Amino acid sequence: MSPNGRIAAVTGAGTGIGKSAVIKLLGAGYSVALAGRRMQPLLETIEESGADDSTAIAVSTDVSKPDSIYSFFHQVKERFGRLDVLFNNAGIGAPRVEFEELSLDDWQKVVDTNLTGSFLCAQQAVKIMKSQSPMGGRIINNGSISAYAPRPDSVAYTSTKHAISGLTKQISLDGRKYNIACSQVDVGNAATPMTMRMQNGVPQANGEIMVEPTFDVDHVGQTILQIADYPLETNVQNVTIMATKMPFVGRG
Repeated sequence: MSPNGRIAAVTGAGTGIGKSAVIKLLGAGYSVALAGRRMQPLLETIEESGADDSTAIAVSTDVSKPDSIYSFFHQVKERFGRLDVLFNNAGIGAPRVEFEELSLDDWQKVVDTNLTGSFLCAQQAVKIMKSQSPMGGRIINNGSISAYAPRPDSVAYTSTKHAISGLTKQISLDGRKYNIACSQVDVGNAATPMTMRMQNGVPQANGEIMVEPTFDVDHVGQTILQIADYPLETNVQNVTIMATKMPFVGRG
């Protein structure tokens, strides 16, 4: 059992935001189940955290595949007996092409991972949280700045992140009777492998290419920990954490 008695699960846990959240949660005394497609980054994250196999497990998981999700949560329940926090973090983007050129296959891959994967993970978490004693828990969904303002040529990613906002609200509503809270964290330009391209400039709505500022991803991990630590009678419904000078508020 974890030092603070609480169990968390994190998807997309081997790199970037997920990795930061795992390290912060383990450092605060949580036991954590790490899910990700590649085992090696998961194991490296655990090693970097200084945790051992008594408080952390790594499970190779593809959230675009239902059976992989079911296996992950079965292992969480078998190993730890309960689940207090799920951070729905795993996500992908599609190739940057004009709207009418995006293939159905590329669209479907993003929907399966970002939206359906998050839905199925939340379903499994709710089933555990409503049946445990004490009943309840917290689900934190990784939204995005794109849940409010799209980038050019990113219809699949933007659509799924708008849908995450609806998923978050529905879980918040339907989870009330089970003492399950749900939050959405919208991140803008955290410095991760996914945002390395910002350093070379990215397309803007007016057609220009502009270098955009980023910020330390560990501030996101700290935000996840802060939300996780609140008692269940308190919820952060939505929070935006972003590079202060990124082009989001106003016109750039």
